[in-house]
Amino acid sequence: MFTGLIRHLGTLEARSSRSGGARLRIASPKAVLDRAEEGASIAVNGCCLTAVARDGRAWEADLSEETLLKTTLGQLPIGSKLHLEPALRVGDPLDGHLMLGHVDAFGALASRPTGEGLWRFTLPTELAPLVAEKGSIAVDGVSLTVVDAGSDFFTVALIPETVTRTAFADLRPGDRVNLEADPLARYAARLLGGKSASAKLASFAEGGWAAMEAWGPDPEV
Repeated sequence: MFTGLIRHLGTLEARSSRSGGARLRIASPKAVLDRAEEGASIAVNGCCLTAVARDGRAWEADLSEETLLKTTLGQLPIGSKLHLEPALRVGDPLDGHLMLGHVDAFGALASRPTGEGLWRFTLPTELAPLVAEKGSIAVDGVSLTVVDAGSDFFTVALIPETVTRTAFADLRPGDRVNLEADPLARYAARLLGGKSASAKLASFAEGGWAAMEAWGPDPEV
């Protein structure tokens, strides 16, 4: 698991094709390399990867076809800055929110302020019910608090410190990002039941518990 607090940046040094996917080589600071022993989990732009090799300046990870399809890691230009976070250890501070490193969908930067203000991102409509105002969302592995939540967008307020210490400084409108909804929202959707879960969550987000009365009691199991 991860927290979305990014303390380290790496650089995408190489991406090579292999049977069933690709392999990334990521140049990283020593603090990350020390944690990149074979089999270790490290989140790269929010995607949990398994280290398969390392040397004195970089480590490598294999990507499956599914990872290439569902994340930006197969599309980023060589030389791109990457958000790196080793797996959470028992006793580590939980400064962001609990994250699994399982990317739900692509989003994209819609607009960013020239100074301080709200950054607006698009998201797929099917993910919208899992995103709530004042809730948490991971954008390229960074834990952020949602300000506005719409049917196909959300906004966040990024302080200068966050922009300076992450790759967001280089992000431009239209650039794709990896999104992971708060894992608790996934379980809430499951508990609300089956195919109607998204509709129920949308009603709850709009009208609170009063809006849920129209759905009536859930069937007993």
